[in-house]
Amino acid sequence: MLLGHLERGIWKFQSPQVTKKFITFWPWAAAIVSGLLCTACFPPFNVAWLCWIALTPLIAAIWFSGEDSKRRWLRNLLLGYVAGLVFFTAAFSWLGSLGTLYQSVPLHGLSFLLSIYLGMHFAFWAWFAGLIRPGDCLSSWRNLLVAFLAASAWATHEWVRGWLFSGFGWNGLGVALHANWPLIQIAQFTGVSGISFAIAFANVIAVTTAVRLFLETRSRQMRAHFDLTLTMLGIVALFSFSIHTIQNPSATKPLFVAAVQANVPQQQKFDPQFTAKIFEQLDRLSMIGLHSGQPIDLLIWPESAMPDPVREQNAPSYRFIMDFSASANTDLLLGSLDAEDRHDFNAALLVSDGRQKLQFYRKLHLVPFGEYIPLRHSFPLFAAIASRWVPGDFDVGREYTVFQLTNPNAQVAPLICFEDTIGELARRFVLRGANLLVNITNDAWFLQSAASQQHLANAVFRCIENRRPMARAANTGVTCFVNEFGRITQVLRDEAGSTFTEGVLTGEIDVPQDRQSTFYTRHGELFAKVCAGLTLLTIVGALVTRKLGRGGSPEPPAGD
Repeated sequence: MLLGHLERGIWKFQSPQVTKKFITFWPWAAAIVSGLLCTACFPPFNVAWLCWIALTPLIAAIWFSGEDSKRRWLRNLLLGYVAGLVFFTAAFSWLGSLGTLYQSVPLHGLSFLLSIYLGMHFAFWAWFAGLIRPGDCLSSWRNLLVAFLAASAWATHEWVRGWLFSGFGWNGLGVALHANWPLIQIAQFTGVSGISFAIAFANVIAVTTAVRLFLETRSRQMRAHFDLTLTMLGIVALFSFSIHTIQNPSATKPLFVAAVQANVPQQQKFDPQFTAKIFEQLDRLSMIGLHSGQPIDLLIWPESAMPDPVREQNAPSYRFIMDFSASANTDLLLGSLDAEDRHDFNAALLVSDGRQKLQFYRKLHLVPFGEYIPLRHSFPLFAAIASRWVPGDFDVGREYTVFQLTNPNAQVAPLICFEDTIGELARRFVLRGANLLVNITNDAWFLQSAASQQHLANAVFRCIENRRPMARAANTGVTCFVNEFGRITQVLRDEAGSTFTEGVLTGEIDVPQDRQSTFYTRHGELFAKVCAGLTLLTIVGALVTRKLGRGGSPEPPAGD
């Protein structure tokens, strides 16, 4: 049974002054509100609790409006698309910082351009939510089934968004809880997808519970709400599991780390006239860290710390690094350009044993339109326009290189830039023996925007998924240490509390020694893939049912 009578009942219950125009408008307003609520869950706002209700306006709009629409499925698609446009445009507004950096008006609209594509993922979920729309909300078990299927579809669309067309999986719904580490330890099994699943599930139950209360109040026939009860018990179970996990840490050994944040403006990083200044900053800040009173096992400089390739022996950076390493008496991990046979790479290097040993890793996951232009040679006109900001393409690395430190207790996964936001990539380093994640990044591209905070929010889940701590060295933004439970233990800040500063962060990181692999490390996004399979089966079943229904009955299915 469709829920059109509920919509009519709600509006009848409202004031007589409610106009037809307002009734037509409210679903679109609800979609916009969902987009705004989702935005508020993430940095810089960080109102994390809103994630538990952020989808409810959109769900209500899909289920309780458009009863007389001829193509209700298309209407649901558009409602979801509007919510996605609002969310992605607002959440990724920091992309507009590139417009300020390059003094280009068109670049200020990058977040909207990106949302034109990303909004399609929201649209798919809205269409799916309409497809499984319950006949009524009075059955607890049916509500649980609908919530389960809707949550599976949500986990599916976030997973697909993370890899389709090279992927941009930032700010999945579960990431909203990045600071609530006593609640998110289930990620060691499911990744972020499992947390997003739980949140989407709770959103659906919130809507069905509200509808049930409305209908039961009118009929004066109250029933037991097993759906709400089991959902609340599930959230309590997640919390209990997380607390139990945190109270049983693995055996560790200390590693003393110094992470340098030089705060070099992006316009100066590769300008030869600032080379000497950059060398002086790195040397000065490193000496502060090395003479902090504790012998340092690992010194970290950020992504692209050097203005030219370190491995070219005639380059100024090579001479500076070799001289510095010979006197520093510690392992140095830094970001650098690398070139070989006319191929350019974004690389990380580890200099150890007083410059006698050099290990290097070439970035595996490149950022489209930042490190390369997709289809540059297929669309010359487009490439000519984009080349103003990305004149050449980096090449992709081939090896998941694990750095071996002089200290035998730590093997390092060198994650460059946004690679620490990709679960499938990080876990492959751990499978190869890494027990410490190190992220070197340069968030100066985005000035003092929310980009660096969102970057960190997405990155902390790599620690939980693999039970490995992380050290982050940023050119500017957030230089910090994160433990194996995703808790940020130390952050570099200035006296005013800002993370956009120069300085050095020194401290002790507890590195696990048992080398046990989590379920996620071994199996990756298995949970999301299972959700994708269930979603596909549901879609096929619903379409078959619709076809059979049209052949034998004039009554359209719930998804129409």
